[in-house]
Amino acid sequence: MMSFAQWGNALYSGDKSYAVVPKRRLFVGIAAVVIIIGLLLPLFVGLNRSIEFTGGAQFDVANVSDQSETKASEIVTATKIVDTAKVTRVGTSSVRIQTASVDSDQAAQIRDALAAGYSVDPADVQSSSIGPSWGQSVTSKAAQSLVIFMVLVALLMTVYFRSWTMAAAALLALVHDVAVTLAVFVITQVEVSPATVIGFLTILGYSLYDTVVVFDKVRELTQDLYDQKRYTFAEYVNLAVNQTMVRSINTSVVALLPVGAILIIGSLMLGTGTLTDISLALFVGMIAGTYSSIFIASPLLVMFQEHLARTKEHDAVVAKERAGRLAVSEGPGRGASAAVKVAPIAPGHRLPNASQPRRKKAGR
Repeated sequence: MMSFAQWGNALYSGDKSYAVVPKRRLFVGIAAVVIIIGLLLPLFVGLNRSIEFTGGAQFDVANVSDQSETKASEIVTATKIVDTAKVTRVGTSSVRIQTASVDSDQAAQIRDALAAGYSVDPADVQSSSIGPSWGQSVTSKAAQSLVIFMVLVALLMTVYFRSWTMAAAALLALVHDVAVTLAVFVITQVEVSPATVIGFLTILGYSLYDTVVVFDKVRELTQDLYDQKRYTFAEYVNLAVNQTMVRSINTSVVALLPVGAILIIGSLMLGTGTLTDISLALFVGMIAGTYSSIFIASPLLVMFQEHLARTKEHDAVVAKERAGRLAVSEGPGRGASAAVKVAPIAPGHRLPNASQPRRKKAGR
């Protein structure tokens, strides 16, 4: 069994290869289904939006001995001011209660009820209120930030790579990452807060960076694509994916370890809601971003590129040349099924001095 380093070397040299691009229709089809489900789930099920988006009142009670959600809900609903309350455990001795909007007198009654119900000093109960208009403004700004980010990404990729196909593939990969992360938040009903939006933008930047690394390798391998007749564009892209796979895995593992630690600590030790919103977005988004840069962006790039006339013509020339070479080497009718190893062109090496021809000594 080969080591991780040997595996990476085999992928880079072409001795070992995973058929990512050849199975592009499968991966792109799965991605399309995931995107549709991920974007429709929030419409039918709904996100658990934080008070910053919905507006309302928030009460933080410190130094409590019982952090159960039931007790806090019973205390608040017993005031007959609100019908429901969302309770979150914060740390090891605090609870956070969020309700619908209330006026100042009603907020004071709820504070007094919480202080009496938990037998704590009234100073340990802090309240704040966020209006619905401010919540709508936050929602609008969050949506605007995502749209602006996507537009800037499209411009950056188009200018940097001078290729609309790479820009389109990268954008669709980012849409996949957003859809996956949204679906996870809908299914788990983890609260979506402004910190979650920050996490969204962070993972999009991470995913874009990973995609740029793969596309840089694609550009390096295909810079003289039309001057050779051995490999097609799709085969070079598959080689680029395999050559950058180890780097993507290493980067992802290094990034996921601290984020995973924050997610576990925030969820289990500090209480649901503390750091969970941003850490869950980062954790899921990094995994989705690594996957999309390999299994979605690269296959999409090939599918877009194959619609260009020049690429079609080159693919036909490569197929014709390859069929001719295989027919000569293996006989008529047998070469079409032979597997083709795609590998970087190995530069020539100078033989050591011991292998050089020796000069005969001139006779005296």
